[in-house]
Amino acid sequence: MKKLRNLLLKFERELQLYRSILADARTPRLTKILLGSAVAYAVSPVDLIPDFIPVIGHLDDAIIVPGLVYLALKTIPHSLLKEHKQAIS
Repeated sequence: MKKLRNLLLKFERELQLYRSILADARTPRLTKILLGSAVAYAVSPVDLIPDFIPVIGHLDDAIIVPGLVYLALKTIPHSLLKEHKQAIS
C-alpha cells in the first residue's frame, strides 16, 4: 500500500511539473506541442490502435505517451526544467 501511495505522489508531482512547464511563457513552442499532444493522446478516446485489440491496443498507449513526454523534456532548456523541478519540490 505504501508503494502505491508513493507512486501516486510521484505521478502527481510529474503532472504538476508538466502543467507548470506548459504555463510558462519561456517554454519553447515545440515542447508545448509535444507535452500537449501527450496529454491529449492519453485522455482521448481515439487511439491509433483501438484498445479492444488484445495487448497491442494498450501497448500503443504505453509507448506513445511516454515517448512524447521524453521528447518534450529533451527539447526544454535544462535551466528552465531545473527551475520548474525546484519550484515543485
